[in-house]
Amino acid sequence: MDESSAQARHEDALVARARAGEAGAFEELIERYDRQLRGLAFRLLEDRAAMDDVLQEAYVKAFVGLSDFSGRSAFGTWLYRIVYNTALDELKRRKRRPLVRLDDLPEPAGGGSGLDESSVERLDLAAALATLDPDLRALVIMVNVDGLDYAEAAEVLGVPPGTVGSRLNRARRTLRAALSDVESEEAR
Repeated sequence: MDESSAQARHEDALVARARAGEAGAFEELIERYDRQLRGLAFRLLEDRAAMDDVLQEAYVKAFVGLSDFSGRSAFGTWLYRIVYNTALDELKRRKRRPLVRLDDLPEPAGGGSGLDESSVERLDLAAALATLDPDLRALVIMVNVDGLDYAEAAEVLGVPPGTVGSRLNRARRTLRAALSDVESEEAR
């Protein structure tokens, strides 16, 4: 038996125990995915407080809906879908009110930015990601950061796997253009 089969069986056992009302089993399931889901929610919402609220709401939805989890998909994929939809609902509620952009932040005292080159590159990438529509941003995070394959990402988004590929291509083109604009500005 390979390790992934053993992990899948362990997860199935945790789901069964959680369905039976064992809170510790549900907590363990959440802990398995919390880090990646925090990243997804934060990149979609760009606000730590909103991220925490969305995750809390999503985890409650998952707990309440656990009896409806059919097992047709992996538990993690099902949970990603709940977090993704809850984050999109939050974005709709706030009607995309203006966010503080990196350009709007004041320069630190002392003249220098205090950022090393790698920090600047991460800020540039974060700013470029922020230019993407939430669905494209979520897709980039799920596939390129969290390592979901196209089929898993397609299931989360409710689209065919081929659509995932075409959307990723579109997102990557947009990111490349945004990052090349930043490089052009820095060269001036």
